[in-house]
Amino acid sequence: MTPDRFDLTPDLNISRVLTGLWQVADQERDGGQSDLDAAAQALVAYARDGFDTFDMADHYGSAELIAGRALQHVPATAFTKWCPEPGPMTAEVVRAGVQERLDRLGVARVDLLQFHWWSFEHPAWLDALKEMTKLQEEGLIGALGVTNFDAAHLEVALEEGIPLVSNQVSFSLMDRRAAGPLATLCAERGVRLLAYGTLCGGFLTDRWLGQPRPDAVADWSRMKYQRFIDTAGGWDAFQGVLQAAGQIARKHGVSVSNVATRWVLEHAHVAGVIVGARLGENEHRADNARLFGFALDAEDHAALNAAFAQTTEIPGDCGDEYRQPPFLTASGDLSHHLSQIPSVLEVREDADGRRRAFSGSRWEPIAGYCRGLREGDRILISGTTATHGHDHDIAPGHAQAQATYILDKISATLTALGGSMADVVRTRTYLAGDADVEGASLAHGRVFGAHPPANTTFIVGRLVGAFRVEIEAEAVVRQTAEP
Repeated sequence: MTPDRFDLTPDLNISRVLTGLWQVADQERDGGQSDLDAAAQALVAYARDGFDTFDMADHYGSAELIAGRALQHVPATAFTKWCPEPGPMTAEVVRAGVQERLDRLGVARVDLLQFHWWSFEHPAWLDALKEMTKLQEEGLIGALGVTNFDAAHLEVALEEGIPLVSNQVSFSLMDRRAAGPLATLCAERGVRLLAYGTLCGGFLTDRWLGQPRPDAVADWSRMKYQRFIDTAGGWDAFQGVLQAAGQIARKHGVSVSNVATRWVLEHAHVAGVIVGARLGENEHRADNARLFGFALDAEDHAALNAAFAQTTEIPGDCGDEYRQPPFLTASGDLSHHLSQIPSVLEVREDADGRRRAFSGSRWEPIAGYCRGLREGDRILISGTTATHGHDHDIAPGHAQAQATYILDKISATLTALGGSMADVVRTRTYLAGDADVEGASLAHGRVFGAHPPANTTFIVGRLVGAFRVEIEAEAVVRQTAEP
């Protein structure tokens, strides 16, 4: 039996089980590089068994080099990711990043290039995607995707005309966030998900049925997904899901991993699942192929839903684990990394101690105002609209996408002045019409749901230009007690 196929685009047919190469980095974590030729031959064997869609990234060790060598021996499809550090995304920077992917893979065109961005407070992610679209038009990129984007920012990108076909996110029996707002948006816009983490780093397998929680794990993947399990209600809740999956597996004569993977694949917005390969070591191709020989029925879903009810939902939306607490990554807390991301605002301090943040908008010196002002513990944010760069209007006519972008700008201003969105005590939202209320409110609720400020919303009939939304905010920075 070979894996089912899926047309991600009219010109891009993929295996519904993608071979993930993130474990190459784990295999090389002691500083030694893999035997490229031996690893490539192991990858060739995957392709010949129908697992001919390879997924990797710029930071997965020598994965791109291995895949490039494999492509010399067997027809296959190579997906990779570009995960730059936030900063100016000029045409030259983006072209260099894409060209490095081409060079390492040894190809003239990347079949699917996926883009990751660490913090949406830094708005250059849109610049990068627009430049990547130009390179796609040149023929250097076949299809464009993103990775770890939440529904709100995927919507902004789509409203900006970025021709995205996929979003790669965590999705499993223990992490069901991708069945929420992202599923609705994908259904509306025709974007498909490539799901990783479907086996929770190997925890969602027969091996862990009835076993105690390990005191320590050695590989990065299990370190990461043990954090997911702990956040989703702990080991007992996880065992409840695992036992339900085990009963279903016995009923169908398959493995627990088959059941876990099948559950994800049966979501209509999922194009494929990414299963990691430790090249030259453990291989599970025969078992993975078996998941296309059965389907989950109503009884199976009822059993899983009963187990889900005993777990805790992973907070937030897809990708939040990289950008805000709880940081559910192998290395844990990423706040130190995020704090090092350069601000796009210039902060100036007066002799009287007031600090002002400027965005560089041409209107600031003309009208004599700043983006934000801090005096003592109080931060005031000017009315903010969805403008980017040199007065480019974001998502014209779409209130929810505009509000998402505005709130990112407000968050960046607060960060530059030493505050955060959790410090916001009041917002005022100005809307062009009644039709904008729901979309702007949903964006506001996504950001402030856990720490709601006072808010007033006005229907003003018309804003300057074509804007549908303008938001201002006030924050009071809470002082951390001295130890």
